[in-house]
Amino acid sequence: MTSTAAEKNLPIHEQFAQAYGAELAQAAQPTPAVALRAAATAARGLLAERWARTQAEDAARSAHHPVRRVHYLSMEFLMGRALTNALAALGLEPSLSRLLAAQGQQLGNVLEREPDAALGNGGLGRLAACFLDSFAELGLPSFGYGLRYQYGMFAQAIQAGRQVEAPDDWMRCGAPWEVPRADVRYAVGFGGRVTVDEAGRRHWQPAEQLEAQAFDFIVPAHHSERVSTLRQWHATAAAPIDFQAFCAGDYAGAARHRVAADALNWVLYPDDSSAAGRELRLKQEAFLVSASLQDVIARHLREAGSLDGLGLSNAIHLNDTHPALAPAELMRLLLDEHGLGWDAAWNITRQAVSYTNHTLMPEALETWALSLFEALLPRHLEIIYEINARFLAEVKTKFPGDDALLARVSLIDEGQNGHQGGERRVRMAALAIVASHRVNGVAALHSELMVQTIFADYAAIFPGRFHNVTNGVTPRRWLQQANPALSALLDARIGKGWRQDLAELRALTPAASDAAFRQQFQAVKFSNKQRLAELIRRETGVQVDPNSLFDVQIKRIHEYKRQLLNILHVVARYQAIIANPDLAWVPRTVIIAGKAASAYVMAKSIIQLAHDVARVVNSDPRVGDKLKLVYLPNYGVSLAEVIIPAADLSEQISTAGTEASGTGNMKFALNGALTIGTWDGANIEMAQAMGEENMFVFGLRTEAVAQLKAQGYEPRLYMAQNPQLKRVIECIAAGEFSSGDVQRYRALTEMLLTSDPYLLMADFKAYVDKQLEVDALYARPEAWGAKAILNVAGMGDFSSDRTIAEYVDRVWSVASLG
Repeated sequence: MTSTAAEKNLPIHEQFAQAYGAELAQAAQPTPAVALRAAATAARGLLAERWARTQAEDAARSAHHPVRRVHYLSMEFLMGRALTNALAALGLEPSLSRLLAAQGQQLGNVLEREPDAALGNGGLGRLAACFLDSFAELGLPSFGYGLRYQYGMFAQAIQAGRQVEAPDDWMRCGAPWEVPRADVRYAVGFGGRVTVDEAGRRHWQPAEQLEAQAFDFIVPAHHSERVSTLRQWHATAAAPIDFQAFCAGDYAGAARHRVAADALNWVLYPDDSSAAGRELRLKQEAFLVSASLQDVIARHLREAGSLDGLGLSNAIHLNDTHPALAPAELMRLLLDEHGLGWDAAWNITRQAVSYTNHTLMPEALETWALSLFEALLPRHLEIIYEINARFLAEVKTKFPGDDALLARVSLIDEGQNGHQGGERRVRMAALAIVASHRVNGVAALHSELMVQTIFADYAAIFPGRFHNVTNGVTPRRWLQQANPALSALLDARIGKGWRQDLAELRALTPAASDAAFRQQFQAVKFSNKQRLAELIRRETGVQVDPNSLFDVQIKRIHEYKRQLLNILHVVARYQAIIANPDLAWVPRTVIIAGKAASAYVMAKSIIQLAHDVARVVNSDPRVGDKLKLVYLPNYGVSLAEVIIPAADLSEQISTAGTEASGTGNMKFALNGALTIGTWDGANIEMAQAMGEENMFVFGLRTEAVAQLKAQGYEPRLYMAQNPQLKRVIECIAAGEFSSGDVQRYRALTEMLLTSDPYLLMADFKAYVDKQLEVDALYARPEAWGAKAILNVAGMGDFSSDRTIAEYVDRVWSVASLG
């Protein structure tokens, strides 16, 4: 959409109405789908004008501006729906509602037609999306960089209780929010060989050439006309079809290289259990990094005219290890394409690059087989070898005679003593740490453990490099839009300032003692629960009581997140109800949602167990409404926006010391849910902010976990000592939830009894006991409501705006370089 000068002088709602009407006039019939596309196109046009002004402002900045332009590289951005956010930012929701009403349509029906943008999967991607919102809100010059996945990770369906994966074809009707940038294209190579010219300069001659084309997704601020940009890369083959093969009738062969290039666009996190899957993953990561860094350099050259000040004007931030190839690619571009010497190129790289770690699990730190790396990225491997040689020389000088340290910190894992099957591998986290000027964890405990465990050696070598920036969430998406009724209630009580400065929620604290306000607060919660109950009925066929306690765990299915512990409690509760049906049970609806990685057998078994238990519990007339278990399929942002405002209890029950931070915990508390959780991740800082008495904390703490494992953990002993746990495990093992099939969960129960790596057996009793405290408090609605309000009031520190402000201060400003 383009605007004339006259149109631009009109009020924004009139500009929108004209553009909407023009789009609608091209359709045969104004269906909800047509109205959605027309509204999205009209809003995108207005945002495109803001994008142009934002880019002009950023380009005009002084070269000595104290805040660098930020380039945030992430394999995923879990954006969710865009129209509601755009309408809120532009103040156009009432206008669209009126336009639709004139056509006999409802706003809600139109908004529900928009699919979630399948550009991410879990907390990592949602965090990146929250950051884009805060980039815009804080006016930070920035670009997010990701890939344009056509089919997302996958769409989850449930068949006979089992997860079934299918392509998430979210772009089948087009993608009205993206802006193609046909003039922004870069060449990306793979394979081939490295040659040396007469002057001794090295040149990479790739065997495969792709083109990266940019598609922009515009993210608006809500309190200014600034926007941030998610630039997504789409891969195509540089070469056309093989015309001779085509003429010979070999149509598949003629286009084989084009299909191979297109495969990079298909799926987020392709299954890497095969060699082909691992190659595709590495190619995706290299493609993202190369296109993004070429774009960064090209923009800097346009604005500055030379590479002078590249590192002082631009921050390049790595969101976990997936984009950790960035230092090697930046060095390649500066050395080979722009002719810089090693020291100058390394100085720029060290100034520009910073890295966020999101895991404490060594197995989750990405490594790549040297053979695969050499085959796909031979020049990058040479550069990594050189970085490593220089780094190890420094370490050797600083720690003479410590050969074991050199082996531990080397960028190359030599695969000695049978490690990794004896295969040499490139350690991507090590590359990111060595090349970055700052490295951070994402919660206070995570950052502390990070330098004590997985990165202890690097912390000794670079003691000033590591720090903490606790994660946060955007209140615009997760309160203002997800829970408009609660937002309006907060506005009436404390004003609207919290939408821009979440710290203002602290003013809500006295309202916890106000009976009238508690009643209003709980009425909002009940209305949200009614909406969720209807969604559950529609999606699963299960009728749930909105008066029951809504006990929610929604997140990626993984053993360390301990959905299995939740299910064990459901079984224990079910057995207790059957044994004592006349007790005054507090009715409870347990709600689980989340996807398991397609190759993760144990996680998929946990999903199946949840469905088997739900089938038995929900159909038992002795239980009735005392207990229900529901599993909502295909979890994503839009589903979360319905579930989170309705939750009474938030399950954050990872084994202490395994969850880096979590952001779901923040979203639930922000919407008035109480947390049952371990002393882990950001749970700790939340408890400190709101008062530990307002959270149900249970389980072994990090020190006790380490001590128990060190002295030799025997999970069978916990079953022997706890008759309730024994009944639960034996019931599952005997096939009581699997129609007599004793083999279905044999691997799962054997794991619990023999290894139990995440200490479910050790924490079971504490968890069940704490759930009894939950029941007792929920039976006292006024006391529950007061604590729920205090949870909201205590969430002021957990805005992504605060998080980004800390990154600017400690990492992305020129001053942070020292």
